[in-house]
Amino acid sequence: MIDVATKISSTMEKEVERNIIVTKSQNTVYNIVKRLIDIVAGLVGTIILIPLTLFVIALRFIKREHDGPIFYEQLRIGKDGKVFRFYKFRTMHIEADKKLEEYLASNKEAREEYKINKKLKNDPRITKVGKILRKTSLDEFPQFINVLMGHMHLVGPRPYLIREKEDIGGYYKYIIQSKPGITGYWQVNGRNNTSFEKRLQCDQYYIQNKSLKLDLKIILKTIGTVIKRTGAI
Repeated sequence: MIDVATKISSTMEKEVERNIIVTKSQNTVYNIVKRLIDIVAGLVGTIILIPLTLFVIALRFIKREHDGPIFYEQLRIGKDGKVFRFYKFRTMHIEADKKLEEYLASNKEAREEYKINKKLKNDPRITKVGKILRKTSLDEFPQFINVLMGHMHLVGPRPYLIREKEDIGGYYKYIIQSKPGITGYWQVNGRNNTSFEKRLQCDQYYIQNKSLKLDLKIILKTIGTVIKRTGAI
């Protein structure tokens, strides 16, 4: 009886070991393929960024909003909690934080909206050119530099602000398991129409279920979302 129990235990241990080996192998393949996709996407995106930057410069002159830098740099939370420098086309007025503070101080409804979503649908900080770039998602293109440098993935969780760490709460341990992405599960499931809590739930779901199949679905759905401008503000 003891020999039978020992054999069963030994068989179970071997099965667990095999499953661990298979999982590690799958993760290795996933990480290699994902990085290759990132490199290709980063190269293509950075090449496209050159004429796109010229277009944005021309647009800023036409709209008479050519004061200040064209690019916006900000520190964001990356994998394992490491901070990295994040790039976008600038879509807000200079001293945007001060303008937001003044606006929220005088507008109770806006304060409640910002508390829930960490965003405003009618954000007074956004410039005329910024509205165009956001509607078309062109403001995100400089992030291909981040992808090429290895700070971000093409697909991953949202690149959260440092000041949002406290609001992230218990989701933080999941989010820092992956590099942030230019697009992700939350972007194709409501995008800016979702609450901050919903974004966190989407990012946790992605981390716990990430795969090449899911990444491909997100990429394809992102293309449709951008074309339809779903959830853009």
